[in-house]
Order: sequence, then C-alpha cells, then structure tokens
Amino acid sequence: MVAERSFPRHSARTQGFTLGAPRNITVAADGDRVLFLRSLDGTDRRNRLWTLDLNTGEEALLADPDTVVDDSTLSPQERARRERSRERAAGIVGYATDEAGDLVAFALSGRLFVCEVPGRTVEELPVQAPVLDPRPSPDGTHIAYLSRGELRVVATDGSAGRALARPDGDDVTWGAAEFIAAEEMRRSRGYWWAPDSTRMLAARVDEADVPRWYLDDPAEPDQAPASMAYPAAGTVNADVRLAVLGLDGTRVDVDWDRAHYPYVVAASWNEHGSPLLTVQTRDQRTQLVLALDPDTGATAEIHRDTSAHWIEIKPGWPTWTPDGRLVRIAAHDDAYRLVVGDEHWTTAPLQLRGVVDVTDEDVLVSASAADPTQVHLYRVTAHGAERITPAPGVHTGHRRGEVTVLQSEDLDTPSPRVRVLRRGEPVAEIANHADTPELALNVELLRVGNRDLATALLLPHGHRPEHGPLPVLLDPYGGPQAQRVLARQRGWFTSQWLADQGFAVVVIDGRGMTGRDPAWDHALSGDLAGPTLQDQVDGLHALAARRPELDLDRVAIRGWSFGGFLAALAVLRRPDVFHAAVAGAPVTDQRLYDTHYTERYLGDPTTSPEVYEASSLIADAPRLRRPLLLVHGTVDDNVVPAHSLRLSAALTAAGRPHSFLPLPGVTHMPSDETTAENLLVLQVDFLRRALAAN
Repeated sequence: MVAERSFPRHSARTQGFTLGAPRNITVAADGDRVLFLRSLDGTDRRNRLWTLDLNTGEEALLADPDTVVDDSTLSPQERARRERSRERAAGIVGYATDEAGDLVAFALSGRLFVCEVPGRTVEELPVQAPVLDPRPSPDGTHIAYLSRGELRVVATDGSAGRALARPDGDDVTWGAAEFIAAEEMRRSRGYWWAPDSTRMLAARVDEADVPRWYLDDPAEPDQAPASMAYPAAGTVNADVRLAVLGLDGTRVDVDWDRAHYPYVVAASWNEHGSPLLTVQTRDQRTQLVLALDPDTGATAEIHRDTSAHWIEIKPGWPTWTPDGRLVRIAAHDDAYRLVVGDEHWTTAPLQLRGVVDVTDEDVLVSASAADPTQVHLYRVTAHGAERITPAPGVHTGHRRGEVTVLQSEDLDTPSPRVRVLRRGEPVAEIANHADTPELALNVELLRVGNRDLATALLLPHGHRPEHGPLPVLLDPYGGPQAQRVLARQRGWFTSQWLADQGFAVVVIDGRGMTGRDPAWDHALSGDLAGPTLQDQVDGLHALAARRPELDLDRVAIRGWSFGGFLAALAVLRRPDVFHAAVAGAPVTDQRLYDTHYTERYLGDPTTSPEVYEASSLIADAPRLRRPLLLVHGTVDDNVVPAHSLRLSAALTAAGRPHSFLPLPGVTHMPSDETTAENLLVLQVDFLRRALAAN
C-alpha cells in the first residue's frame, strides 16, 4: 500500500499538478476581459468557464458543468479527439468564441451550449447529437459544429439548424481533422469560418482506403473489438479534400495538386487577405503556401519551401500582416527565422518556435536564443527583436490588441504564474489553484559533452559525497520535438521523487529535440536509433566524468512512447552501459507507426526497408541480456499494443527472459488515478531488484 499523501498518489490525483491551473485563455476584442478554463482546486478534474474583468480585477464564473449537465457521457468521436490531444480533464475542456468574445460555444456530453458573456447566461441549443467542436461565426449569429460525420450550423437562437455537408460514404466525415493531422501535424481542427461569417472552408476526409486495425481489450471479453482507420508507414492515407461551404447551401470545391501535395498541414482565413493553405508532399520535403480564391476554388502558389530532409512544422504560420504581407518561419542555415514578406526579421542565435500574434506594428513570437532550456516571447519588427519576458524560465503567451497574457514558469516556483498586461503594464493576475507538490526539487541544469547536450541532474535530498556513488536512472523522452530539459519546475517532480528513492536521475535532451537549429533536428534523418542512443551514452559519460555521484556500474533507463523505445533500445544494443530498463508503450517496429511521423524521419518503408529495420527492435530480441520490463495499455490507439506484444514474442522465441505488465483498459497515457500511482511504485521496485542483481 502507498501512503495517502505519497507523491505518486498526489501526482496522480492532481494529474501532474495541472488541475486548478488556468488554461485555454482568450482575450476579448474590447480588451476589457479575459476568458479561461479552470477547475475549482488542485484535485478537481472538472473545468469551468471563467472571465476576468480587467477593469476591476474580479473573476466571475460563467459556466459550471455541475449546474448544466452530467458530462460523464462521451461519444467515441469525442474520446478519440481527447486522446489525440492527450486530454485527461473533465468538464469544459474546450470552447470557441465569436470575434468579439461575447459569445462562447462549448460541448458537454455531446450537447451544445452557448454562453452570452456580458449577461452570464448559459443556454442549451436543441441540435443533433452528439456535438463535436462547436465554433461561433465571427459575427456571433451562427454556431457551426460536427455531428455524425456532418458539418452542421444553427442560428444562435437555436433556429434554422441544418447540415452544410453530409458524408457521401460510410467512411467520409466533414469538418474534422484526420488522425495524422491531429496526432502529428498540430492541426486539431477541420473547418474555418470566413471573416464575414457567410461561409467556411471545410475538410472532407475519406478513410475508405486506409487500413483497418482492431483494438481488443482482453480484460473485457464481452466487448467487440473497436475498428479504427490507422495509416501505418508505407500504407494509404486518408483522402483529404477541401471545399468552401456557404450558409446559403453553395459549395465550391478547392483545387490544388492533391496527387503531389496530399498533406493539408494548416489553413487560415482572416480579413487581411485570401484564405491560406499549407500543403506538403508525402515525403515532406516540399511545402507550398497557397492562396485560395473562395469564389472559384482556384489556388495560387505564393511560397515554396524545400528541404533535403523535411519541413519542420511550426505553429502560427502562415498568416497575413494587416498590410497583406505573408508571415512565415523559414529554416535557413543555422536558424529558424521569422520572414515577413521577403525580409528576414530574425537571425541566429534566435530560434523561432512559433508565431503568437501579428499586428501592423510587429510580430509576437515564441523563441529560444543561445539557451534552449529557456523559452521567451519576443516582439519583432524589421529593425530587430525585443525580449518582453526578462525573467529566466519558460514563457508562453496570448495577445490581442493592447492586452497580453503571459504564462511564466521558472525553477523557483512550482506553478505557472499568469499575468495580464495592458500596453506592457501589469493590470491583473489570474489565480492558479493547482496543488503544490510536497516535494522540494534538487535539480541542476547542465550542458555536457562535445554536442553541448542540455542535461538535468537530480539527486536525493541530503545526499553527500561521503555517502558514496548512487545508482543512475536515465529518465529521458529522447525523441524528436518533445523537449524535456527546460528551466521550470513543472516536469521535474516525478524525476525528483525517483531520485529520492535512491537514484541519481539524469535527463538528457539529444539531437532532434526542439529549441535548437535545423541541423540539430535533421541529425535524425534516416536513423531514429543511432543518434538518439549515442547522445544518451555520451551525455551520461560526460556527466559522470564531472560528477562522482554517478555509479556507472549500476545504470538503468526508463521512458514512455519514444522514451520507451529508447529504453528498450538501450538495453538491447548497449548492455555494456545500461543494466536495466522500463519501456512504456514503446514503438518497437517502426512499420507499425503512422505515416506522417515515421516517414518524415525514415522515408518510405517499401523503398528503404533496411532503414526501418535499423530503427526497429524486433530483430534485436536475441541480444537481450539485461532485465527489461515492458508496459503497455491494452487499448492504446497511438502506439498499439502489438508493438510490445511482438517484441515480447520475439524475446520469448529467442529464450530471453523479460517482464511484461499489461494495463487493461488503458490508452496511450494512464489517466486512472490508481493505475498512474502504482505504476510508479512498481517501476521503482523492478529497477531496485534489477540493479541489485547486476
């Protein structure tokens, strides 16, 4: 049994100390208020809709699920949408507003609700259920939403409900993002209102030719397997088309070279210019920005990017400036640069992470400079970049007009601070009700080795050199994009708890992790195994040469998803360095993972099977001679259980002992409080026994 106030239980109950923190922040057009979601406290899973009056500094509750509807019933489509976004909270988990911010729409239990912000009234509209992704028109007169594969619209007063587009096949949907768009392209939506509210750009997705996979939870033998369209590497993707749909029933199909540019990466439509589409070739080495004529459906190329490797997707672009110049992020030489029109507005060492807001005076961007562990907001003009977040740490933000909302984290405070500025001056702060971990951090951020690897070292509290060296536990993600070593407290609590169990915990961000230059990202081209594993080895040895606390005769590694792949890879290919591993939801066979992610790094498996073999683990099974624990949710639809099952089968066939812990009913990330809690405890027990036997 775990004590009631143990860290594992506290972390599980608070969803990693995220409950109670403000999220989904929107600034109203008049600059007088801010909308946001937040639960009541650090253990309450149900988000409510709130508003902050910037003139009085007072918060007000706008919509409370407890008084509206029981939100425990979710449609399969909503469950899938939440899985793509890794959403674990309940209540109101998303909303959209009209242009003014006066009308809010959200879905609960598949039903549609609207909230009139000035009057603080919430009303349910009688529409076809289940409802997904409701979005008001900019003028606030209509609500668009998805239901049963249809893209529908209803007047704000609940009248004139109708379908703008209906599926013309069993596997067709309108207005939703396909699997790989939501999972890999950062595109979670599939329709966009026109600025004049008379029509919208919408995606038609046909999955008829996508291979069908079946997820069966062995713990529930009375339930039929769930079928899903899964585009594994080298197989057929969903067919994605676009159309402009008018509220008057008109439809204009969008024309572009879909055969050569099948991926719809992004779309935007604002009042400053034509609708913009970003499309990619399947190999992701060529990307076009297209301007769309919504009256005819014709498109014109206005920009082209090419790469010998792939085009990295960054959020917030393309878009127009108010005077009609294209805003984009370009991978150029040694930096991701902001480009406005034909002018490069930033250069190295600034590495652009995303575009936040565009005005006629400047562009607000998220970026890192020489230190990738810090993320700051910069106000950029043609004359240079000004950092507006002076304190060290990780800063994100939202801006509209004269109002900027800053969310700031650092190594000194456990919870993000959310401040509201008007014309650069603080005017209010949104309260954060997240629990504080009963755990002090003992973390040190370092740069190690020839590649200057960003590294974190966490030691047990009270450990002194005379106590002797500690067993080492590497706790990385290690794969592309998902950076772990950041100058903030959030993200270190579990690693610190592991350290306090008697380990020197080491986290290393290797090549491919975001925040550095294009060459750093492209180092993984054609090989997801070699560079990522070598960076862990090199970083560990470089750190051990500086810190005698590390016992290199007792080294373990744990990870989840790509980190799980890396953990299993480590004990299979470098047993001279790694003596035990816990691999959670590992990608063991790259041919079983999706097209957009896997082909980006490894190419087409039908033409380069040897590249896939080199980055997969099944053939390595006979090499195992270290303790390995595999952990996998039985209904994981991202990294399907077949990954761990196939590796386990190969290990068994080779006569290699290993442990396998299935998690019945669990998807890609455990969300059940008891499971999440005890999973940590079981991992520590396994690692202690494995290293003691070394």
